[in-house]
Amino acid sequence: MTQADRWMLPDGIAEILPADAVQVETLRRRLLDLYHCWGYELVIPPMLEFTESLLIGMGRDVDLSTFKVTDQISGRTLGIRADITPQAARIDAHSFPRAGANRLCYAGHVLYTRPRTAMGSRAPFQVGAELFGVDSLNGDIEVISLMLESLQVAGVERIHLDLGHVAIYRSLAEAGGLDEAKRGALSALLQSKASADVRRWVAENVADPQAAAWLQVLPGLAGGLECLERAGTMLAGAPAALRGALTDLRQVADALRGRYPAVELFFDLSEVRGYDYETGLVFAAYTPGHGQALANGGRYNGIGAVFGRSRPATGFSSDLVVLNTLGNGPAPSTGAILAPDVRWLEDAAGLWRTVRELRARGEVVIAALCGDMDSDLHARCDRELVFDSGSWVVKSRD
Repeated sequence: MTQADRWMLPDGIAEILPADAVQVETLRRRLLDLYHCWGYELVIPPMLEFTESLLIGMGRDVDLSTFKVTDQISGRTLGIRADITPQAARIDAHSFPRAGANRLCYAGHVLYTRPRTAMGSRAPFQVGAELFGVDSLNGDIEVISLMLESLQVAGVERIHLDLGHVAIYRSLAEAGGLDEAKRGALSALLQSKASADVRRWVAENVADPQAAAWLQVLPGLAGGLECLERAGTMLAGAPAALRGALTDLRQVADALRGRYPAVELFFDLSEVRGYDYETGLVFAAYTPGHGQALANGGRYNGIGAVFGRSRPATGFSSDLVVLNTLGNGPAPSTGAILAPDVRWLEDAAGLWRTVRELRARGEVVIAALCGDMDSDLHARCDRELVFDSGSWVVKSRD
């Protein structure tokens, strides 16, 4: 290994240096304070768990994204988490059980075997919240609202919210008699938004003419609120679950328009992201100029069943580093106070007391060590402690 190889990081892995790190940490604290104000309690799950706990039906993507290693003590397979949601579900079901609503939040790194986008990180800093034990639209509205509040705290100025409902595709796939393999094949086409390919595939694979007609129009049912009206007409006579999903979307849209009139709402009734584990409303937030979702989530009822306690659940998550990069939140103060080298001072004890008082008030005080005249240190300090008229006072260095 050459000297250059020693400092290189793996693809998709990055370090966060001081200027950015302080902003990321400041945003983390502000978001966790926000969640605390909404009644969400912080949990800190471990980075490593048995795969039986981590891979609990959250979809094949999570399985493929999870690094797996062998535990040298038990001989069992361990996974390095690729998503904190399953861990929160385990905590709700087993470690911290409550009969009613249980609100949990978290912030920590996850690790992917491969980046999910071409230039994406393999070690995102995931921050989010999960609401367990509430199976109602009020729960969905609360979680979506908290997600939007998170983006506003991060300083994201324009928010575009996509809403969908997995019951729409599931009910039509069931009406068309599609088995699991065919549902997967069709969902892949729907995700690619290839309308012509969807129509051709449906014509070749769905025998029921009414179900085929419904599935063929599905890719075109996207847009603003008028999309829901078109869906009501074009999917007339569709299964009750689909009609209920449209009603849910209307009610959620009405609530969000009242709370966040500046947020642009978009409906995609062919949204099938997470259809293999999510059970209801799904949502994602975007901002102009950034092609990937800033935050996303959805309802995933029954997630705790593998832990012996099936619970309704909904939640969202986001990458803290991406939020910090795209947001315009206030930058933390960078000013600092320079304290002189105490070696040559008669009143070193007095200086120390003054420094402690300043730090207790939240000031940054940096001590010059061994006559330190480093230019970067002095550039950071816009003030200095000066002994004047028998006491230590803070003066500008301008």
